[in-house]
Amino acid sequence: MDHAGAVSVGQLLVATQPGRGGYFDRSVVLLIEHQAQATVGLCLNVMSEIPVHNVLSDFTELMSPPVGVFEGGPVNEDVVVALGEPGSPDSPPPGWERISGDIGVVDVNFPSELLATSFTQLRVFVGLSAWAPGQLESELIRGSWFRTGARAEDVFGDPGGLWRRVLRRMGGTTGRWSTWTDQPSNN
Repeated sequence: MDHAGAVSVGQLLVATQPGRGGYFDRSVVLLIEHQAQATVGLCLNVMSEIPVHNVLSDFTELMSPPVGVFEGGPVNEDVVVALGEPGSPDSPPPGWERISGDIGVVDVNFPSELLATSFTQLRVFVGLSAWAPGQLESELIRGSWFRTGARAEDVFGDPGGLWRRVLRRMGGTTGRWSTWTDQPSNN
């Protein structure tokens, strides 16, 4: 995917400048909404300490490992968003809104008795990553993020090492960032 061009739903934002600390250090964010008023995403690789039974316990059986709640971001921490992969991508269930490919937002009020026959994978997030109008574009101009397309394995796979895996997949000069050591003093 072209790393330039317009920001759009379904893109991954991959943090640059690792080792600086802060919430978004080595984060991978899936953009789920992009409008003139705001851009909204979910951080895919930050686990929450909130017990899953406190959020959407009906979703637990279909959650991709590691089973747990993820921190979608530091904004609106009371908002719950579920992402799912439908069992039949050609005829997805009502209450599922496509983001990219087989990745979509699941209505958190989806009937629990239909979950197992409707979805193959689920992930639950608390909080959002959000940008005001023009804010994300400014961060992109400053070089704070790389962009690429999202894949189901990015969203529902092992969150450990996701930042490195996505960078490697991007290849080229961007892929070299994946070799950044956890101990910058070792460089």
